[in-house]
Amino acid sequence: MAAIANASIVPASELISRIVEAVFETIHAARDVLLERQSFAELSSYLERMVPLLHEMARSSRSRPEPSAALATVIDILAREVKAAKTLTLDCCQRSKLYLLLNCRRVVHRLESTTKEIGRALSLLPLASLDLSSAVADDVRQLIEAMARAEFRAAVAEEEIIDKIETAIQQRNSDRSYANSLLSLIADAVGISNDRSEIKKEFDEFKNEVAEAKMRKDIAEAIQMDQIIALLGRADAALSFKEKEVKYYTKRNSLGSQPLEPLQSFYCPITRDVMEDPVETSSGQTFERSAIEKWFADGNTNCPLTMIPLNTEVLRPNITLRKSIEEWKERNTIIIISSIKSRLDSGDEKEVLESLSQLQELCEEKESNRECIMLENYLPILVGLLRQSNSMIRNRALSILCLLAKDNDDHKEKMAEVGNAIESIVKSLARRVEECKLAVALLLELSKNNYVRSYIGKVQGCILLLVTTSNSDNNQAASNATELLENLSFLDENVVQMAKANYFKPLLERLRSVSSGMSASPFANTQRFRSSGSDDVKKNMVKTLAEMELTDHSKATLFEDGALEPLLQLVSHSDVHTGTMAVKALQKLSSFHQNGLQMIRARAVHPLLDLLHLHITSSPSLREQVAATIMNIAISARHLGPDETLGFLESDDEISRLFSLIILTGPNIQQSILQTFYALCQLQLAGDMRAKLRQFSAIQVLITHCENSDLRVRANAVKLLHCLMEGGDENISAEHVGQGCLETLLSIIRTSKNDEEVAAALGIISNLPTGYTQITQWLLDAEALPLIVRYLTNGRLSGPLKSQLIENAVGALCRFTISSNLECQKRAAEAGVIPLLVRLLGSGTALTKRHAAISLAQFSESSPGLSRPVERHGGFLCCSAPPEIGCRVHMGVCSVEGSFCLLEADAVGPLVRMLGEPDPSVSDAALRALSTLIDAERLQSGSKVLSEMNGIAPIIKLLSSQSSELQEKALHVLERIFRLEEYKRMHGVSAQMPLVDITQRRSGSTKALAARILAHLNVLHDQSSYF
Repeated sequence: MAAIANASIVPASELISRIVEAVFETIHAARDVLLERQSFAELSSYLERMVPLLHEMARSSRSRPEPSAALATVIDILAREVKAAKTLTLDCCQRSKLYLLLNCRRVVHRLESTTKEIGRALSLLPLASLDLSSAVADDVRQLIEAMARAEFRAAVAEEEIIDKIETAIQQRNSDRSYANSLLSLIADAVGISNDRSEIKKEFDEFKNEVAEAKMRKDIAEAIQMDQIIALLGRADAALSFKEKEVKYYTKRNSLGSQPLEPLQSFYCPITRDVMEDPVETSSGQTFERSAIEKWFADGNTNCPLTMIPLNTEVLRPNITLRKSIEEWKERNTIIIISSIKSRLDSGDEKEVLESLSQLQELCEEKESNRECIMLENYLPILVGLLRQSNSMIRNRALSILCLLAKDNDDHKEKMAEVGNAIESIVKSLARRVEECKLAVALLLELSKNNYVRSYIGKVQGCILLLVTTSNSDNNQAASNATELLENLSFLDENVVQMAKANYFKPLLERLRSVSSGMSASPFANTQRFRSSGSDDVKKNMVKTLAEMELTDHSKATLFEDGALEPLLQLVSHSDVHTGTMAVKALQKLSSFHQNGLQMIRARAVHPLLDLLHLHITSSPSLREQVAATIMNIAISARHLGPDETLGFLESDDEISRLFSLIILTGPNIQQSILQTFYALCQLQLAGDMRAKLRQFSAIQVLITHCENSDLRVRANAVKLLHCLMEGGDENISAEHVGQGCLETLLSIIRTSKNDEEVAAALGIISNLPTGYTQITQWLLDAEALPLIVRYLTNGRLSGPLKSQLIENAVGALCRFTISSNLECQKRAAEAGVIPLLVRLLGSGTALTKRHAAISLAQFSESSPGLSRPVERHGGFLCCSAPPEIGCRVHMGVCSVEGSFCLLEADAVGPLVRMLGEPDPSVSDAALRALSTLIDAERLQSGSKVLSEMNGIAPIIKLLSSQSSELQEKALHVLERIFRLEEYKRMHGVSAQMPLVDITQRRSGSTKALAARILAHLNVLHDQSSYF
């Protein structure tokens, strides 16, 4: 504002208008001040409330030729103070933030002074003469009172910083870390970044403003600011390394090359050592603080030197002497540090270790020593020592490097710029425990600098070694390695490398950054969460996860650490490629059964089913991945607990929709869906699933796919078809399995290299109803019988499916041994089926033995009619052929192929042994076969053979079986055998107790049959009520 002229020259109204203009300029400028905004806002509010009064003053002055003396005084004060307020405000808009903070007390003092002076001026106004309205007058009075009470204070944080600065200046604190801490506090207080370049820029501006203050001859301010610059100038951000280097070498070159002895005044008269904290007593003598305090504590009150009485309360720091001692120490230390360098190049390991030990002590002693070591360019030498073969030298070098790097960004950056420095440190991670621990600690310290951090993860093998170390037994090394990995995770490429090394935490954190916003996906019929942050980052992370090779342990870890939820959200990402990658990752992770279970429990399948049913022609691979994921989950379902439910594919609609895709999709999706249903049909409670699939005509669909050109689809179709035909309606099976289907199945058995598929094909034939002679004839016409026999006699059968293959093949043979089809039996016998079955009685699984025994039983049922009578030869014995030997059971001439005789086939012994099998169905089948030996008129002969083969006692044991059906069959056999006196005597006693037990615990026909046998044994009479 232009200088306000004397009221006698410029009209009062004009002067007031200029004041109003200055007020508005000040208010406007106050919005842009860089510091103390609250205080300036308060001033603005006072000025704004003053404007109506100024307008009234201007109006009043126009009606009078000259203002009163009082009014003129007020105008003069207002003009001066408003001008001062405007100048201060503009100054606070233009100065550096650092300058303003360091002058914050002066600023608020001036604000308070100006506010109070303006309020005082307003209080001098003759308000009555201005003809003010009562409202304006009241507001003016309130304004005057408010301005009189106004108190302005700097912010608490600013006050604390000023206090710290003043204390440090008074105590001559030259610690670099203290300066670093102060600059960090200042940066936070003024709202600038803690980045060193930003702080240095602000500090340089501050120094320029101090230089301007000197030019303005503001000596007091300049002295104060010089002290502050000297204090803050020790901080890392205040000077560039180059500036420090120039300053250091200027000083070092002036010191000479030999250390100086301490002056006599440096020694404490009590300890005779150079003092650290010299203090002056009331006698004027100087001592080490701790020494003189101990002197007093021991009860002495006189001066140790002069023996005059002392005031023990008075100990004044001898700042001048302390400064001199520090300068002497600093000089000698610089000379010592510079002299050590040559000894590190000596090649003598002992001398190198001693020099390193001395260097480490200097580093630990004082921060300024570390600065000297850096400025002496020790870094290349220390880094070079990391390549030494001596581990003690490497460890010592690492320790020193860690001390140099600690809390100093300049040092960290210089270290990273030394050739192969980071690489050399990383190599130490792979060495012994102690060296690894030191290397991790050093890398962790270096990683605290953003510039250096970017180098570390790029070193080959670094992240893998760090992940390994994070799992080590050394707690400190493991903890530091984990923290270092977290520091390195700021770069996406490092996160990817960590994931490849099985450290997934940072990757999952990237994936979890999902907001609660909603976005509609083009391929999802439900709303999904929108990812926050960088979509590119998420895409990169999920792509990494999808393309990684993962162990089961890694898959389990990912789900334990929370990968499922973000992946499910990304499945419906608006970018189809991202969604596909998310599904691909889920497919990979769900292949581990525990993860599949977690997806079932999290109800994650329904969203996947929704995706699968959508026709996304632009992303066919997505549907393939979804189908494969659902398949993995279904396979995992077999591990569900007994009280857990599947939670998906439980309704008719869901099952029907999914199964229909077998017809509508390509082979990749088809095979996944087929495997899904196959897995679900294997579950304990899969009866409903099988029934519903049969209801939806699944058998017809699957029969057509048994001829699919894609071998994977064909194999899975055959397996599922086999599953549905087990325990199903025989009529439905026979209705849909025609001659063409049988030929296809036989072709699979002949040519397929997939054992599961062959086993399923044999199983389908085995499950076909035996009563349909047309099916048997089709099989015979298609040479199925010799094919199955060849398959069973093939010595190359091996692998985990060997048992299943044999079971189903033997089951398929059963239909060719039915006694009602004698011709078929003969063809089977001629094909060598009977010896094959007998061999399997002793070596097969329980089901194989059962099938073999049933077939032998069916063969044996035909034996009585095929046994040829023994021919009787007349004439002289010497001229006649040897007499034929008749079968002991059938009393005729028997053979294996001719009459299917069990005795001739040596089957009785193996069948008897099968009676002791734990599986009741096996014992049942064996008993059925053995019972054919005692039918009708063969009771006597058959019983004799059974007795000779020790077969009666095992049958008696069956009376104690838990299977009531087996019990009843055993009763029927024993009822016939015990009609014969010989066997009543031999085995009657052993049978009594089980028979009595049955009569007591059973009822109906079983009880009656047991009672009848007891009657044969003369335990009960024929008229007993048990009958």
